[in-house]
Formats: sequence, C-alpha cells, structure tokens
Amino acid sequence: MTFIEILIIAIGLAMDVFAVSLGAATSEHVDGPRAEFRLWWHFGLFQALMPVLGWLLGSTVTGWIAPIDHWIAFGLLAFVGARMIRAGFDPDAEGFATNPTRGKTMVMLAIATSIDALAIGLSLALLDVTIWYPSIIIGVVSSTFSFAGLRLGRLLGERFGKRMEVIGGAILVLIGLRILFEHLR
Repeated sequence: MTFIEILIIAIGLAMDVFAVSLGAATSEHVDGPRAEFRLWWHFGLFQALMPVLGWLLGSTVTGWIAPIDHWIAFGLLAFVGARMIRAGFDPDAEGFATNPTRGKTMVMLAIATSIDALAIGLSLALLDVTIWYPSIIIGVVSSTFSFAGLRLGRLLGERFGKRMEVIGGAILVLIGLRILFEHLR
C-alpha cells in the first residue's frame, strides 16, 4: 500500500475528528492549550490504535460487532450532538455538561469517531498489510485535523457564540446519521 493511499484513508477517517473538534471548541469547557491538547492527543491516539485493534482481532470479534458498530457510533454522536443543540437554544443549558476533553465524554467521542478505523484495520489485515506504518499516519493526520478543528471552532465560537454550538451539535448528529445510513444501505 502506497503512502498516498494510506494518506487518503487517513484523511477520510480524520473528517469526523475534525467536525467533532470543531463542535467541541464552541463549548466553554475547552479552555486553553491543555484542554485542546487532551482532545487532539486522544483523538489521534484512538484513531491510531483502533486500526491496530481491528488488525489484531481479524475477523473473530469484528464479525459480531460489525452489525451494530454504526448504531453505536450514531448513538454516541447523536447523544452529544443533541445536548449541544439544546444548549445552543437554551442559554441556561450546557452542551457538554462536563468538559469534553475529560472523562466519559472524551472517551465516547474518541470511540465514536474511531469505530471506522477499526474496520480499516480489519481490511488491512485481510490485505496482508503491515499495520504499524498506516496506523501512525492515521494517528498523526487525525491529531492534525483535530487541532485544526479546535482552532477553527474557537474562532467561529468567538464570532458567532451560541449559534456555533447549535451548528456543532447538528454536525455531530449529521455525522452519526451519515455513518448509520452508509452502513444500512
């Protein structure tokens, strides 16, 4: 597999990370470089490790996860997105009740955005491709896209305020729906 092919796969996987980072940056909880680092580091880490996990699992566990992986991703993204939308319309509500760069929320977001990477790992195992090189590229590209999404989200959040939280939540729900519909058709 060539570098360009791996890069295209990595960019495709990083699009969800970019959108989620964009939405997370509009929340008031992502405050400063440390919180941003936690988010882009974990997104990159999960995106790098999930292909390895998929590659190691081969077809054993993935066979029973595959029928529901899209539902899991949709559920996680829709849950977080709906909370953000509600917060955008209600000045007293918070889109992320807690900091999206900590705890369960960060893990939910990282898993939801990296489930596709698990399938990529399985595909690479079936193609007999060594996993480490693609995994590192996927992780670095995802971290970079997350960082860019955080920066852009912060700028848009400062300019448009709560409206960006509604848009960010809608993006998360739409990503979840896209994942769901791709797998159902």
